[in-house]
Amino acid sequence: ADMKDANNYYIDRLVKTMLWLQGGFRVYIAGDKDVYEYLHATYNKGGAREFDWDFMANIFENDFEVIFCEEVPETKDSPIKMGGHLEGCRIGFDAGGSDRKVSAVIDGETVFSEEVVWFPKINSDPEYHYQGILEAMKTAASHMPRVDAIGVSSAGVYVDNRIMVASLFLKVNEEDFEKKVKNMYLDVAKEIGENIPIEVANDGDVTALAGAMDLGDNAVLGIAMGTSEAGGYVDPQGNITGWLNELAFVPVD
Repeated sequence: ADMKDANNYYIDRLVKTMLWLQGGFRVYIAGDKDVYEYLHATYNKGGAREFDWDFMANIFENDFEVIFCEEVPETKDSPIKMGGHLEGCRIGFDAGGSDRKVSAVIDGETVFSEEVVWFPKINSDPEYHYQGILEAMKTAASHMPRVDAIGVSSAGVYVDNRIMVASLFLKVNEEDFEKKVKNMYLDVAKEIGENIPIEVANDGDVTALAGAMDLGDNAVLGIAMGTSEAGGYVDPQGNITGWLNELAFVPVD
């Protein structure tokens, strides 16, 4: 029984670590039925990891499942070739929990930069966030002849440039989040101009990318110390992993 408890403890820690490092809504277990039963009960409503179970289901817009199988399927990774582009007229925006920063950059040279204190975490009306982001971008755009692209760095989890969860919108209710927050950056980009490409990334990934550009090297780990602790990784091929990288939630040191 002691060894069984130890096995369960370690497998729970490992699964939780993998979920917050990589993200996912399916956990496959092959081999040991007891371990499967334990995890299935733990990562479920009423289980000790109900928070993680619910959180991942919301991010990936799918029910979270623990599945017993003969053979574990291959890992699906989708690394993303990330920017590092400096040419043209670009807006860089960073959404933090206590301030927001925006820069206008022409051919790699910063022509305008400002930092504005704001209070996103205590505001329940998403209009507050929308207007704050829009104002920052419009201000930056006014310092350039045109806008070729927008890059956003922000705490939280982003899938296809949509906001899946972010502490900035802590007080926004579920309905408003679904209707007004998820596509907020895409909506703001449309107001700045037609068909302007926008890339939204977690601040950990952006840190890793900035580090890789600065060092002129790959295989770089980035850590962003903000409202939470985000991580990012540029792999040896110069791609970011597309993982969750929410290191603040990782229980294994």
